[in-house]
Amino acid sequence: MTRLSRKAALGLLAIGPPLAGCSKKTDVAVGSKNFTEELILGEMYAQLLEGAGLTVARKLNLGGTQVAMEALQRGDIDLYPEYTGTALLAVLHLTPPKTAEATYEIVRSTYAQRYDLTWLHPAPFNDTQALATTEALAQRYHISTLSELSRAAPELRLGAIPEFLQRQDGLPGLRRAYGGFDFKSIKLFDIGLKYEALLTGNVDVVVAFGTDGAIGADHLMVFTDDRHFWPAYQVAPVVRAQTLASYPHIAPVLNKLSPRLTDTVMRNLNEQVDGEGQEPGDVAHAFLQKSGLV
Repeated sequence: MTRLSRKAALGLLAIGPPLAGCSKKTDVAVGSKNFTEELILGEMYAQLLEGAGLTVARKLNLGGTQVAMEALQRGDIDLYPEYTGTALLAVLHLTPPKTAEATYEIVRSTYAQRYDLTWLHPAPFNDTQALATTEALAQRYHISTLSELSRAAPELRLGAIPEFLQRQDGLPGLRRAYGGFDFKSIKLFDIGLKYEALLTGNVDVVVAFGTDGAIGADHLMVFTDDRHFWPAYQVAPVVRAQTLASYPHIAPVLNKLSPRLTDTVMRNLNEQVDGEGQEPGDVAHAFLQKSGLV
């Protein structure tokens, strides 16, 4: 399996791998996008549903947001993990409200009306987009907020993924919200290589996400979004309403998981895969067992 370690799939429009068929009848098909956190979450959903007596087909590692959403609408999958901020900005193209609760309510109601899709309970963790650097560099330049970084940018090199340069919740939006952000240079990396580039001194600042395992493992500093540019990115299962009508116990089974997924928990789980090389399915199973959910 080709696995991207983190958020390359936010808004990614490239076509993912073909959806594999199943040789036997399944009750539900669980999908995911193509980065570590989604693979872990997809495995959690699948294992919980299997524990509840359903036959599950795994169609993980599909690709980006558009690929997963189209698969859900076609009925190729019945559910997958999605982020409220991604749904709001990349799918619905709406202006972010001021609170995480308002963001969730907008995507929940709009998905139901427009797509006949149901958002289950969101997890408390916030996998927001971010910019990060080493503690040493932050101290050297005396910067800790995005406002300060926007002014210091001409002296710094940015390590980014291609989507960050194009999306309105990426660099174009940051420049509108903060001004500045004219970096000395911008280097593009595959999502799994950006932290290595930072730690080896090839760049000074990298695009990050709130639950990246490397943030804690490598003692990185995430710049404070002092103008609250980015909305909340809480994850929740998005399920076809028709599937819930057939298997209504999906909702209470998956809703038991959501409150257990905090920022710290998700960073640790991601690091077990990205940093320690464990398989997403094994990491998911160990967490579910420890939590008493399976």
